Amino acid sequence: MYLFIALLLVVVVGAGLLLANEPWRQKYLTRRIYHVFRRVVPTLSDTEREALDAGTVWWEGQLFSGKPQWATLHSYGRAALSGEEQAFLDNEVEALCGMVNDWEITTQQYDLPAEAWQYMKTAGFLGLIIPREYGGKGFTALGHSAVVRKLSTHNSALAVTVMVPNSLGPAELLLEYGTEEQKQHYLPRLARGDEIPAFALTSPWAGSDAGAIPDFGIVCKGMWEGREVLGMRVTWDKRYITLAPVCTLLGLAFRLYDPDGLLGNTQDLGITCALVPADHPGVEIGRRHLPLDAMFMNGPTRGTDVFMPLEFIIGGPAMAGQGWRMLMESLAAGRSISLPASFCGMAALTARSVGAYCTVRSQFNAPIAKFEGVQEVLARIAGNLYAMDAARAMTAHGVDLGERPSVVSAIVKYHLTERGRAVVNDGMDLIGGKGICLGPSNFLGRAYQQLPVGITVEGANILTRSLIIFGQGAIRCHPYLLAEMQAAQDTDTNRGMQAFDKAFWSHARHTAFNALRAFWHGISGAVFVRIDANVAPSMRPHYRQLTRYSAAFALTADVALLLLGGALKFREQLSARLGDMLSQLYIASAILKRYEDEGRQPGDAVLAHWAVLDALNRAELALDGVLRNFPNRTAAVILRILALPLGRWSRPPSDALARRVAKVLTRPGHERDRLTFNCYVPQNENDPVGAIEAALHATVAAEVAEKKLRKYAQSGKLEGNPNANVRDMADAVYAAGGITSEEFELLLRRNALRDRVIAVDDFPRDLSDPAARADARRHPA
Repeated sequence: MYLFIALLLVVVVGAGLLLANEPWRQKYLTRRIYHVFRRVVPTLSDTEREALDAGTVWWEGQLFSGKPQWATLHSYGRAALSGEEQAFLDNEVEALCGMVNDWEITTQQYDLPAEAWQYMKTAGFLGLIIPREYGGKGFTALGHSAVVRKLSTHNSALAVTVMVPNSLGPAELLLEYGTEEQKQHYLPRLARGDEIPAFALTSPWAGSDAGAIPDFGIVCKGMWEGREVLGMRVTWDKRYITLAPVCTLLGLAFRLYDPDGLLGNTQDLGITCALVPADHPGVEIGRRHLPLDAMFMNGPTRGTDVFMPLEFIIGGPAMAGQGWRMLMESLAAGRSISLPASFCGMAALTARSVGAYCTVRSQFNAPIAKFEGVQEVLARIAGNLYAMDAARAMTAHGVDLGERPSVVSAIVKYHLTERGRAVVNDGMDLIGGKGICLGPSNFLGRAYQQLPVGITVEGANILTRSLIIFGQGAIRCHPYLLAEMQAAQDTDTNRGMQAFDKAFWSHARHTAFNALRAFWHGISGAVFVRIDANVAPSMRPHYRQLTRYSAAFALTADVALLLLGGALKFREQLSARLGDMLSQLYIASAILKRYEDEGRQPGDAVLAHWAVLDALNRAELALDGVLRNFPNRTAAVILRILALPLGRWSRPPSDALARRVAKVLTRPGHERDRLTFNCYVPQNENDPVGAIEAALHATVAAEVAEKKLRKYAQSGKLEGNPNANVRDMADAVYAAGGITSEEFELLLRRNALRDRVIAVDDFPRDLSDPAARADARRHPA
């Protein structure tokens, strides 16, 4: 080992001395490397270039550097809601949730109630992101995220109906690119709910590959409002368009052509975005899709040779052909907010309700929360939720700081929806038969049923993971790669070579130092890493390990890019694993930031420890997967020596830690409230979630009486009593004088609420009559 270190130092020092001679370096090395690089580097398409140019590089750039500056992370400030935003959550959002009964809208109404639609409009839900000067709420991205999160703890149709007008759609595009005339006309109407927006991008022939949409427009002259104007005839066929069946204003993406040169010399102008009134002649709003019984409005729209003036283009005629850039830049921010928030909401509902259920539900004379197998699953639920909300809040706060983090938006879209899916699946495992019987008493079945919707939209998860996170991240976040590619594609080869020389050798030094750093941190256990921030002492080991894995990631990514080049994007499994590693480092960073921002709450330390250890273990698993499957086996061996010199280091959270984390969900307290904050919990014991909450408190209140009851039952004094069973034990013990009347009353209330919680619904045998689904009866009654 020491011989290897000595040889490595000799090589590094010798190479450094040679490369310091700039004329020699450029003549004998740079020129040759530059010409090879020009031949092998893939040429970026216009859509790829616009996607790379969209958005900004934020904390993920620090992770790509191999030496993250933790003081920078904590300098971003704390993510916090304003007083107005919190009041909106406590009042308007609470009121809106109370207007919606999930079972009724999914089985009888098939839409949100008219009362809820009207309240969304008048209370400003459709204009959360629209500035006050246009009549909107002017909420921050964090405020928008919090509203969607809380709505998602109750009903998916509510959340989606609110998120779409405030995410990737007409309002956001108008704010960023609209003309002042368009803003003045549409934004106040959108804020008031006078206009219901939808945005039509997806085509039957172009889903995830949205840049390939076949919908087109032809620049031409035509009649508009009684006069001939320059316009376009547009033909489109779209599907999966949320709010399309009820929209009054349709955002439309299509490729615009100018064959007669009416706008200039370019015939293929590119993707263009326009705003079209839904009642415009020729616009066809189709029927509705039914996405897994989620009752938000969604459906197709079509049009053939529909003439519209160029003024319909968002931003006016000057923005013709700029639609792809507009969409990518908007998506960089919008994808950071809505879907991550909605899955955090579903996870929070699961954590709060299932944790309480496990205390209320008993088997084998003990609450199932006492079983270690159950505790293991509860710990996953709680730890995942803590990590999800940390990443959600940090990313939304980044948007509020002015960032448009395109790579981070892909990270949180993929990983928070996948973690949310895991949380709901775990919750369904724990509640068992209660979860699989749909009905008014089921609080989780619909969330489980509708999980694939969020996995599919705004970039299918499989492609987001395998193509986007590292595929874009490698170029956007790497400190030198984009500069090298730009230099290689420079038409002036002399100028390009000069720029390449500077970028390439800086890149080489960067890789060499990361190799040394990764190896040193690996053999030393990262104990000598200096943390340049005032952080909780108990969390410092996590910061050190994150620094170590950042160096290992940066080194591995560089070697993969060097040896595989443009072919790496076709090695999707390798690219996905590299993306997984970057993502877990980002999530772990967010967890540590959350712990600091929330004041290092002692009760939350177990959650932070569990979540960081889990993220680090996932990161190392991804690294190990890259090394095991790296096509160049010699390079893989060297990388393993450098990145994992002592073998696999990280371990998942321990069983003891998992038991402490599980307890957070099964007992009322500040830790549980902080973890599941801003959940909709009705103060109504006939509501399934309200009943679980009441039953948890009643169960805790009756614990002393329950112990006394069990002790009496075990004494043998009830032998032969037919009421001495799990259901009627309280009656038997009370009748025998084993508990007081006050204790008996506590147990009776606990039992009544317990029976309501474990109840499932039954229906008439013949469900062909739609009214039969309204005839639900709880069993036990």
